[in-house]
Amino acid sequence: MDKSSALEYINQMFPTEASLSGVEPLMQKIHSEIRRVDAGILAAVRQQSNSGTKAKEDLAAATHAVEELMYKIREIKTKAEQSETMVQEICRDIKKLDFAKKHITTTITALHRLTMLVSAVEQLQVMASKRQYKEAAAQLEAVNQLCSHFEAYRDVPKITELREKFKNIKQILKSHVFSDFSSSLGTGKETEETNLLQHLSDACLVVDALEPSVREELVKNFCSRELTSYRQIFEGAELAKLDKAERRYAWIKRRLRTNEEIWKIFPPSWHVAYLLCIQFCKLTRAQLMEILDNLKEKPDVGTLLLALQRTLEFEEELAEKFGGDTRRKDISSDIEEVDKAENNSQTVSDIRKKYEKKLAANQGSGMEEKDGNKDLSVPGAGFNFRGIISSCFEPHLTVYVELEEKTLMENLEKLVQEETWDIEEGSQTNVLSSSVQVFLIIRRSLKRCSALTKNQTLFNLFKVFQRILKAYATKLFARLPKGGTGIVAAATGMDGQIKTSDRDERVICYIVNTAEYCHKTAGELAENVSKIIDSQLADAVDMSEVQDEFSAVITKALITLVHGLETKFDAEMAAMTRLPWGTLESVGDQSEYVNGINLILTSSIPALGSLLSPIYFQFFLDKLAASLGPRFYLNIFKCKHISETGAQQMLLDTQAVKTILLEIPSLGRQTSGAASYSKFVSQEMSKAEALLKVILSPVDSVANTYRALLPEGTPVEFQRILELKGLKKADQQSILDDFNKRGSGIAQPSITATPVALAAAPAMPVAPAAPVVQAASLGIVASREDVLTRAAALGRGAATTGFKRFLALTEAAKDRKDGPFRKLFNA
Repeated sequence: MDKSSALEYINQMFPTEASLSGVEPLMQKIHSEIRRVDAGILAAVRQQSNSGTKAKEDLAAATHAVEELMYKIREIKTKAEQSETMVQEICRDIKKLDFAKKHITTTITALHRLTMLVSAVEQLQVMASKRQYKEAAAQLEAVNQLCSHFEAYRDVPKITELREKFKNIKQILKSHVFSDFSSSLGTGKETEETNLLQHLSDACLVVDALEPSVREELVKNFCSRELTSYRQIFEGAELAKLDKAERRYAWIKRRLRTNEEIWKIFPPSWHVAYLLCIQFCKLTRAQLMEILDNLKEKPDVGTLLLALQRTLEFEEELAEKFGGDTRRKDISSDIEEVDKAENNSQTVSDIRKKYEKKLAANQGSGMEEKDGNKDLSVPGAGFNFRGIISSCFEPHLTVYVELEEKTLMENLEKLVQEETWDIEEGSQTNVLSSSVQVFLIIRRSLKRCSALTKNQTLFNLFKVFQRILKAYATKLFARLPKGGTGIVAAATGMDGQIKTSDRDERVICYIVNTAEYCHKTAGELAENVSKIIDSQLADAVDMSEVQDEFSAVITKALITLVHGLETKFDAEMAAMTRLPWGTLESVGDQSEYVNGINLILTSSIPALGSLLSPIYFQFFLDKLAASLGPRFYLNIFKCKHISETGAQQMLLDTQAVKTILLEIPSLGRQTSGAASYSKFVSQEMSKAEALLKVILSPVDSVANTYRALLPEGTPVEFQRILELKGLKKADQQSILDDFNKRGSGIAQPSITATPVALAAAPAMPVAPAAPVVQAASLGIVASREDVLTRAAALGRGAATTGFKRFLALTEAAKDRKDGPFRKLFNA
């Protein structure tokens, strides 16, 4: 216990002065405890002193016991060594006797087997000389087994002699067997001598007992001998023709059938008929290739296809007979359903669903075996009969493709000529029947070709399909209404204008839907062909060019539809300019030309909405609004004089036209894109409203109003507004000077809108000649960027760049300030 601990203990025992009275008793207690501990220590020391003597005695006794134990261990070890020596001597004698027994047993066994081998070889020699094949086959097995026991004694002279003798006997047996087969089989003796077939069957057992190469050589010789007559018959001038191909296959089938019983002498594991058919196919392919290559002119298509069809049927029979590479039918059930559809009324959705089914077929166009390491002696072990002969026709099927193209083109012309350009009553689709029929005849052509080949010829036929569909797209394009041309049209101001009747509008809608159907189905056709055709050609199967053609038809058709409606608006626009806006006394109901516009739209839009799909109807509406809005704006400038009352009446008419345009989606019963369309219409018509508000403004504030409402206006346009208000030249000049001093907010020079629009977009309808001259002389311009951008969007250029380009032009038409085509017209 350290000092600090002792202090803590004392403070704990005597925390106060009063507790110090207990010090004396505590001291007495401690002294008593010390005495007790000292007594204990003394007793322990005495006891330890006594036990030390005893410990020494115990240690001495233990040491003596250990010495005695070591003595006994050495004694036992000595006796063990003596016993081991004795056992080794006994085992040495036993091992000698055991080795002697083993050597004697081996020698006796070897001598016994040697005796058996000598005897068996002698017996085999006798059997070979007597041609006892059945016994010789069993004896061969025995000798082979005996010889295997003497592999370790190959260098022993006697063994070498026996092995050489055995080898000579096998050679003799082989020569006897080959001689018997060549002299007996196929000579007609089989039916005369009853034991001959059994004799040859026994000979096959001998061949099986010999090396596998002997069997292969025998079968090869047999097949070559069987095909000798075939080679002689069909290499002659009379039968070495393409139209005799069927007789070739009849010959081999007849041989297989008539010799079936005779050829049962061969063991089933030899597959003699299978190997014979392989050799026959290779020989036939070589002869047919020679015939086709030596033709001086193109082969007759009928003869060529008949030979190819018979060849394919024969290959299929062999494949089914001998198994091997199995595959499904080349044409799936959906094509069969399309064949049935020729006599039934089907919807376009049905046709599409059928095209969406997969034309599944495995690539069974195997040529000759490509891997020499494959075991072709076993059916189904790597050899494929499909294509082994028929592949030689592939380079010569150009005439077939040409015939298919001619037939398809004739059918296309006939379908277009018979097309009514209308939809049958009760039909659930808005697609022309000729388009469905075109794909039906293409599918039948695909079925015919895929049943014959799936290689280069099928790819060439696919290119024919592309040309046929492009030709059909051209036919659809040609059916669209055309604008007036020639001297008469130019003289009457109708040059380039497209007049469309209600029937024409329906036909245009049918063409749009048909082109859309062809666009989608052409892609599905390409996808299906890529699944059928050889994998090496699948990547080249593409219908994008054809789809672009149909996209161009859709674009042109929608533009034509817009132009047709624009032409209908000509009379109403002219009626608007002829009204006495400067002398109107009061504002009344909407004008007659507004009613005319409403009548035109209400008579056309419902039919168009019911026939066009939502995306194309929305596209049409955007183009219509982009055309009618700027045109209405421009038409205001063509009026002579507009009084305040006239401007108010025209503003009312503008609101009415805007309302009519906003109601078009409801008329067409397609409101999916009504929100964006309404915004677009409001944007387009707001410029006409702003123009009329400028005309209504007081003379002293007209310039400020013009800058606020039409910030993109030009000085020439502002001057024309002053003329519309009826101001005199002198009054105009002061206002113009003030306007020019403050700046018009526009930098580009003014140009007349109508001639530029006509030059940039020749497909746009043109106004009559006299008003155009008048407008040019008066310097009439509308908002330059709006009119020109929309004219570009409706131009013919959109029809030649595909539907995607046309959609881009739609967005450009909505961009008033930064339209991408503005620079085109500034040049």
